[in-house]
Amino acid sequence: MSDVTEESSSKSTRELILDEALHCFADRGYEGTSLNDIAAGVGIRRPSLLHHFPSKEALYTDVFEMLLSEWLEGLEFAMASPASGWDKAELVIRAGFDLFARTPDYVRIMRREALDSGVHVGVDLSGFLRPLFDSACAYFTSEMDAGHFRRHNSQHLIITGYGAILTYFSDAPFIDELFNDAALTPENVRDHCDHVVAFFRAALVA
Repeated sequence: MSDVTEESSSKSTRELILDEALHCFADRGYEGTSLNDIAAGVGIRRPSLLHHFPSKEALYTDVFEMLLSEWLEGLEFAMASPASGWDKAELVIRAGFDLFARTPDYVRIMRREALDSGVHVGVDLSGFLRPLFDSACAYFTSEMDAGHFRRHNSQHLIITGYGAILTYFSDAPFIDELFNDAALTPENVRDHCDHVVAFFRAALVA
């Protein structure tokens, strides 16, 4: 087996390793994935993988940090928008859908880490996301106080939105059977996103 070179792909070997690791960790979990599995998926030898990542823990940490970085980047862009009221809330909802539609494996890793309390990366996941959570809660509360949104518990509102987005992607194989169709087709993802947006608009907009 010959090693993959950067010239053989538009992506570097390091990026190919991260992509394969993301898929393996999402599909099999941290304990169920070996460096040999990842190396074989990329088409390289284990020593080549170790040249880029010294251990499975280091590779997993980089995958998880990539996940968080892309998620935060999308949400921060939406939250920094000059839009206000419902328009901003819709931007945030759609930003979450867009990210997970591009990379559904992110959802399964998030689910695993939420259940395991971040033990594999030594990250306090709730602590890491708490500033964004608090900012979103403050925004919804201020909009309620101004009379733009109906009154709800802001914390539970955010958790409901989080669940509505992540569950659709994490439970896609189950939803496939219910729909008798692939849940993650662009059309079905768009329809579910539109449904969630309409649901929250009906619940919030006075």
